[in-house]
Amino acid sequence: MTDPEIPVLTIADLGILRDVTADRDGTVVVTITPTYSGCPAMDVIGQDLKTEFQAAGYDRVRVDLVLSPAWSTDWITEEGKAKLQEYGIAPPTGKGHRGTVTLGMAVKCPRCHSLNTREISRFGSTACKALYSCKDCLEPFDYFKVLS
Repeated sequence: MTDPEIPVLTIADLGILRDVTADRDGTVVVTITPTYSGCPAMDVIGQDLKTEFQAAGYDRVRVDLVLSPAWSTDWITEEGKAKLQEYGIAPPTGKGHRGTVTLGMAVKCPRCHSLNTREISRFGSTACKALYSCKDCLEPFDYFKVLS
């Protein structure tokens, strides 16, 4: 199933899909974690999961939203990062961090691959992305922020 906000990624690519199991009574239990606690797409994702499993013949489906451990950009698959790049969103650079001092790193433009970029706004089209601009090709682009 694709992410409603980034339709080139599956929720598995993004690391939102944590687990799929079946209870003793046959209920399919799908565990998901939002990219951040206020993510508005989680209701849509939950309903879409129920619809997809029911269409596949599973009558009882429960979607559990788990906040701990918190989602991290480390959970995005390498294939997911490549898909982001191809779609025009700069994938996160580096690894997530907890309780450490962070240093700003150059963000590569997904269009011309220049490192001559600048942050325009800490928040882009969604709260988990920042808005950047390339000083070489002059194109704006989203950058998927490193979150841990």
